[in-house]
Amino acid sequence: MAGISRFGTGWRVRFYDGNGKRQQISVAGVTKRQAETIARHCGVLNASRIANDGDIDRQTALWLKGIGQALHDKLAAAGLVEARSNTALGPFLRQYMKSRTDVTDATQKKFQSAVNHLLAFFGEHRGLRSITEAEADAFRVYMVRAGLADNSVRRYIGLCKQFFRAALRAKLVDSDPFCDQVAAVRGNPAKFHYVNREDAAKILAACPDMQWKMIFALCRFGGLRCPSEVLALQWEDINWQNGRFAVHSSKTEHHGKGLRFVPLYPELAAVLSEGFEYALAAADSTAEATKPQTVTGPVITRYRDATQNLRTTFRKIVIRAGLQPWPKLLQNLRSTRETELAAEDGYPLHLVCAWQGNSEAVAAKHYLQVRDEDYRRAAAGSGLAPPLAPQACERGETRPQRTQQTREKRSVLRGFAESFAGLQGAGLGPTGLEPGQENTGFRADSETISPTISPVADIEAALRVLAAVNQTQLQTLLELSSTAIESSGDRMQHQQVR
Repeated sequence: MAGISRFGTGWRVRFYDGNGKRQQISVAGVTKRQAETIARHCGVLNASRIANDGDIDRQTALWLKGIGQALHDKLAAAGLVEARSNTALGPFLRQYMKSRTDVTDATQKKFQSAVNHLLAFFGEHRGLRSITEAEADAFRVYMVRAGLADNSVRRYIGLCKQFFRAALRAKLVDSDPFCDQVAAVRGNPAKFHYVNREDAAKILAACPDMQWKMIFALCRFGGLRCPSEVLALQWEDINWQNGRFAVHSSKTEHHGKGLRFVPLYPELAAVLSEGFEYALAAADSTAEATKPQTVTGPVITRYRDATQNLRTTFRKIVIRAGLQPWPKLLQNLRSTRETELAAEDGYPLHLVCAWQGNSEAVAAKHYLQVRDEDYRRAAAGSGLAPPLAPQACERGETRPQRTQQTREKRSVLRGFAESFAGLQGAGLGPTGLEPGQENTGFRADSETISPTISPVADIEAALRVLAAVNQTQLQTLLELSSTAIESSGDRMQHQQVR
């Protein structure tokens, strides 16, 4: 049995071991009931130790498995349990890599790169159990500050999760500190670049030899992964009669898709046919007895080391072609071909993915591009943009001049302005249409209209000036004058009544 006693802000669990020696374990931050639960499990473990039968109940076994490292160390110090092994990080990672004989050399190199980052941050002798989730967060920040791209950080985090899952299965840790870390690689449209056929022709012409022409053609027109699938291609894999060739993919081999067949596209066939003639001529020059009728072996013979950096040489070729190097030089060749097959050539996406060796989800996320010509083709026939569109103003285009047809000025009398041209040279009488200074109209201090004012006479004078106006306009003026006369008479009568 084990009992508890109060100790400051915590509790002490006390019991006597098999030698009759009193042992105690201090726990803090728990309630009295929780302290009693700890004491009960300690009693079960102590009884099992004394009896040396290793028999503990299921509840105690589950409790022991779920407790933290600090409490487990106190139980081990009291002789209730065996100390948990705290394997060092460095030896564990090297042993894990050594045990993975099922992966390729390229995958081993990825493992080694992730191991180098882990050891640089945590140290060679850091215990696996001591690595916390907070330190896993700090490791991610460390890689970001080291200048690694977001997807590179995600790939390394994914490998760290793989390492610690193996440690968890081996009971070397109680939990995976990287379990909550995001490791899924995302597509980055900002790094897409479409290598059109004009630029492809320039690059093909700038290639220094036939080997590089075939490397470029296999990537741009065949859509092969470089260097793995390009270097794995053999002349025996090309079926000239049926217009297809076999592609061996080490990347998808563990998914059961290590072999696929790709059409022998016309652009690719032309380059490979030329390369075959070069290889056949080289074989003829070295033959002693019989003249060889065919060529076997790898298509690319100059670069056989999968670790050779083809990207650096290809960048120089792009510059020699007069083009600006783009991000992901080799992958964008494959991305361009997949986009071209789906968008321009119009092949169904399931066929394109079968030829490219990826899924539709991966193609949409990492390969298929949205190009400027897609917008132009979709907007074809939609009409011209407004004259004052913001883009037109940014290009410095000026406002088009309005013509008489677009903005026609209406005449007041619904006639042509030319009909009133004679009015410009015609004069009015001495009185004019407006009364003189002495004829000020209705005076504020007068009850009647001055006898010198004659609105009717003024209107008649205006009509004489407009004698040259045609009959339709004259009729309109007469109607207006009649209305004015009636209105003037009503006003005069009203003033007289007042």
